[in-house]
Amino acid sequence: MRAQAARLSDLKVKAAKPKEKDYILTDGDGLQMRVRANGSKLWNFNYIHPATRKRVNMGLGTFPEVGLAQARKRTVEARELIAQGVDPKEKRDSDRQTLKATTEHTFKNVATAWFDLKKDSVTGAYAEDIWRSLTLHVFPDLSTTPISAITAPAVIKLLRPLEAKGSLETVKRLSQRLNEIMTYGVNAGLIFSNPLSGIRSVFKRPKKQNMAALAPDELRELMLAVANASIKRTTRCLIEWQLHTMTRPAEAATTRWADIDFERKLWTIPPERMKKRRTHIIPLTQQALELLEAIKPFSGHREYVFPADRNPRTHCNSQTANMIWSSNFGHRLRFMPQP
Repeated sequence: MRAQAARLSDLKVKAAKPKEKDYILTDGDGLQMRVRANGSKLWNFNYIHPATRKRVNMGLGTFPEVGLAQARKRTVEARELIAQGVDPKEKRDSDRQTLKATTEHTFKNVATAWFDLKKDSVTGAYAEDIWRSLTLHVFPDLSTTPISAITAPAVIKLLRPLEAKGSLETVKRLSQRLNEIMTYGVNAGLIFSNPLSGIRSVFKRPKKQNMAALAPDELRELMLAVANASIKRTTRCLIEWQLHTMTRPAEAATTRWADIDFERKLWTIPPERMKKRRTHIIPLTQQALELLEAIKPFSGHREYVFPADRNPRTHCNSQTANMIWSSNFGHRLRFMPQP
């Protein structure tokens, strides 16, 4: 009968010195220590897979971070799993993946990865609108939720208050964006299917309504109302600029001085800021040029013609003009070109 090999001791583990080649010290029950030629010491559990019956090596950590007693404890736990027909290495990998999904693959993290791709295919102002809507209406409740735990009932419950307020267009857009994020999660291999694919069908649909036009004889009255309104100079100029150029809110708000050619009297909007991703050139009237000269003392040293109040290095909100119209000029808001 072969004598049982002597088990390791703390002293023997500490005293193990590197050699020209890696070598193994055996403790019994499948626990081994591999001493590397570079001096590192690695704990290893060698066992027979409960299903395939093949030999498998499972790392248990490095010494001295994992001591002898702790390595033996992990070996006992692994052997208990094998006795139940469970492969300990596969279970550990599965547990790690579950933990990673919980801590790393949260809804906000996945949404951020999706947005990094999305923002390159839309205008800057539209990208801001996308992120703002998620920040206001989705992240407060779902930010830290693992994407695998997102369900249709939970999201529907989240959007119901917006529907009740009559914000049907917001519900529609959020439903679209949430679907895109979840589809991104499917394509990235984070979830197997998109549970939100049909949520739009449970909400009321926004009614399409033709915008009323402003009669030509009302234009003078409108311009006088804008000129005399109690609003900031930058906002007044933005409203007048949008009227003179007949551009969308996002295009007007993001006007840059570098895009204005005073000599040729042209405003060139780059394709990345246009809805159809094509360069757009607008001839400027004398009134439009005078408007630029009026605001130049306030923003001529900035990048944007209409800078934001809080952070002048960026442009004002694309919806600033529409909010002013709504609160000051009532139905005339419908005259403004819509995004």
